Amino acid sequence: MSDEWDAKVVIGSKRQTPKVTKKDSDLNAARRSGAVVGTDKKTTGGSNKAHQGTDHQKIAKLDRENEVAPPPKVAPSVGRAMAAARAELKLTQKDLAQKVNEKPSVMQEYESGKAIPSVQILGKLERILGVRLRGSNIGEKLGGPKKS
Repeated sequence: MSDEWDAKVVIGSKRQTPKVTKKDSDLNAARRSGAVVGTDKKTTGGSNKAHQGTDHQKIAKLDRENEVAPPPKVAPSVGRAMAAARAELKLTQKDLAQKVNEKPSVMQEYESGKAIPSVQILGKLERILGVRLRGSNIGEKLGGPKKS
């Protein structure tokens, strides 16, 4: 136990670290003294990095392959059925949009076939126009409540 108390502790002394040099004269002196000498060469030093390799082309090709396809648009038959049913009820696109609680531009997109279909909007349009806009029988009149 007395060894621990009698031991000499030095606070703040600098530890010797290996010296890394860059000049040739310093390099030889460092080797003689036993210091660590870094001899790594730069592989891309002074070259045109744009023409370094074709990895960027491969990565771009992978990105193009992984792209998600754009969502499907409304079928043109849906737009024709909407326009015909709306004309039969003597409604404008603005009137129909108010009944469905949507913007008139949304109705215009649906009729022109540019809109991404929404089940909720198509359901509202079917109820107001009385025409099927989903499924296989697009444009067919909706029947009333079933009799039992």
